[in-house]
This record gives sequence, structure tokens and C-alpha cells, in this order.
Amino acid sequence: MTIVGKKISLRLMTKDDTDLIVKWRNNPRVRRNFVYREKFTNEIHENWIKTKVETGEVVQLIICEMEKNNRPVGSVYFRDIDNVAHSAEYGIFIGEDDCIGKGYGNETAILATDYARDTLGLKKLILRVFTYNEAAIKSYKNAGFVKISDLPMVECSDGEKSDMILMELDTV
Repeated sequence: MTIVGKKISLRLMTKDDTDLIVKWRNNPRVRRNFVYREKFTNEIHENWIKTKVETGEVVQLIICEMEKNNRPVGSVYFRDIDNVAHSAEYGIFIGEDDCIGKGYGNETAILATDYARDTLGLKKLILRVFTYNEAAIKSYKNAGFVKISDLPMVECSDGEKSDMILMELDTV
């Protein structure tokens, strides 16, 4: 399964992507935008695959840069998939520093939310984003997400506290 856009394509993540995911999640720029900020390891990711992806609770895709032979550059995922409520939490990260500011996140958000609606049957997506991550907020708004509430002083795994907002997208 491959979803093709103008600049990027999306494909399902496999176990072979573990080293890349670990590298990206340990990138300080990426880590700063997660609540979980501990050193990411192959074991942590392999456990994620076994307990979340393989059980259907998570669908994770790899973002590939088409102009560079579909080079993997990041990941987008739907977690806590609820097949009764047809809802999930959306998450994305661009792991390669040279791919920031190229519009890959914007295009991914649109392609991935269409995939969530059309293929996964999801009707509602939520996401949490730090208020300082203005580029991400702009990208999410561009894809149709709207702010529904403030999440003040969320404590991260490293003890830092920062404000977040909760955003939502009705895909129907």
C-alpha cells in the first residue's frame, strides 16, 4: 500500500524501519515535541510494534521524499484507534533535519487524514501539540484541525512542563 502525493508518498511502516524510527525519535528537535522524551531504543520501538501496531491499536506510516528515490524522512501514525467510536489520535514527525520547511508535514497531514477517513473508517481525529510548535499548529489547521481546548502545563517525561492544545478533526 502506497499513497502518492506531489512531494511525498506514504507507506506502511515495517520492522525494517526500526533503526530509522529510533534515530529520528532521538533527534533533539523531534524529542522536544513529544511528551515522552526518554532515550528511544530498538527495544522500545519493537515493543510498540508488538503491542500496538500488530494489535491494530496503531497504524503507522513512513513519509518518503519522492524527489530522492522515496527516501524515508519521517513518520505519521494513528494511535489508540477506537473502532467503535471510529476515532484515533494523530501524530507526525519529520525526522530528517534537511526536510524541515519543505511542506512535507502539510502534505502528509492532508494525505494521512484522507487515508484515516477513507481506508481506516475513522470519523474523528484528535491531536495534542505544544503551543510553542507554531509550524505544526499551522500545518494542522491547514488540514482542517481546530483547537478544542487548552492543556496547561503538561508534564513531560523529563520533568519539563509546557502548555499544549488539543485539536480535533471531524473527517465526515
